[in-house]
Amino acid sequence: MISKRYKALPQENRKLKNDTIENLLKTVKKNCTTKFDESIDVNFKLNLKQKKSEINIRTVLNLPVGKNKKIKVAVICEEERLKEAKISGADIIGSDDLINNISAGKINFEKLISTPKMMVKLGKLGKILGPKGLMPNPKLGTVTNEIMKTVKDIKSGQVEIKNDKDGNIGLSIGKKSFSNENLIKNFNSVVDTIIKEKPVGVKGNLVTSVFVTSTMGVSYKLKLNKNI
Repeated sequence: MISKRYKALPQENRKLKNDTIENLLKTVKKNCTTKFDESIDVNFKLNLKQKKSEINIRTVLNLPVGKNKKIKVAVICEEERLKEAKISGADIIGSDDLINNISAGKINFEKLISTPKMMVKLGKLGKILGPKGLMPNPKLGTVTNEIMKTVKDIKSGQVEIKNDKDGNIGLSIGKKSFSNENLIKNFNSVVDTIIKEKPVGVKGNLVTSVFVTSTMGVSYKLKLNKNI
């Protein structure tokens, strides 16, 4: 069923030929007719054809222009580092007590950071944290001794770049309220990161297609300025 919002869009906004992000952003923003500040989202279809997910992309990126999204961050560290964790700006801090709370199912955070020493104790909670995507991971920078820097990075707009089982990467590059220039900066940063993370086993181009849309808008196919 076609929604009333879609029917209300100008005919020329519904279907456009492949174009660059620079040209399509204007149209994407015109389609943001809701009262809230819609996200501008991109989706990459990747050439990851594997049966058991042997080849994956998973990393983090500090966007050039942060999304200013409030993220509740928890830090697990040794008792002697709790003061440091507190002044880092983390929302929840703890040591063995926080591990016990998580074990009891008390999870009221969106990101979890752990120092390397505490991972030995935290490892037993893999079955609880793993399915929720909350288990600290060295590759994602959430197992670290740099508590202050990591909390700051996460709260200032750090995003996770991770493909799903079908080989797609979807993420937000900002909000409608962002200038086109800043959205383009964030988009190009994502593209550069995906290029950098291209798995060795992938033959040919890594990205097969890219689409851009807003939270409640129409999706448009992007024409990349370079092959990936």
